[in-house]
Amino acid sequence: MAAILLVCTANICRSPMAEAIFRARLGEVFKTVESAGVHADPRGGPVDARAAAALGRHKYSLDRKWRSRRVDPGQLSRYDLVLVMEAEHADALRRKSAPEHHDRIRLLTEFVPELAGQDVPDPYFGPVAGFDTVIGMLERAAQRLLTESREGRLRLA
Repeated sequence: MAAILLVCTANICRSPMAEAIFRARLGEVFKTVESAGVHADPRGGPVDARAAAALGRHKYSLDRKWRSRRVDPGQLSRYDLVLVMEAEHADALRRKSAPEHHDRIRLLTEFVPELAGQDVPDPYFGPVAGFDTVIGMLERAAQRLLTESREGRLRLA
């Protein structure tokens, strides 16, 4: 079974929501589901309260001990797939990682055909409804990954 890392900016909204959703929906595909942030506070912090509330509304949860963390590019070899929320995140990771890890870094919206190539919007500075919108995008990506895996079409590094 494979390992996946989900990456956003600070690892307090989008990527922890993705972690909760992917753990719940893709346990048969990914043994390891983790999240991190390109610019996360190295001391770690809790998930944004609005993100946690949105997860709860959609019947997902994170471990109560969950803490944000910064991506360690030296550890990318641990993951078969690294899904980023923004093209900027992919660029940052590729600049800091070994070339042999670049192919495993992909934009999450590659798995949401109608949004392919777009960034997952950051709900942090917007209305609460933005968190629900992002959850819908993450659920569609998770479903597509599950379908591709079951059909033997999921390309992993």
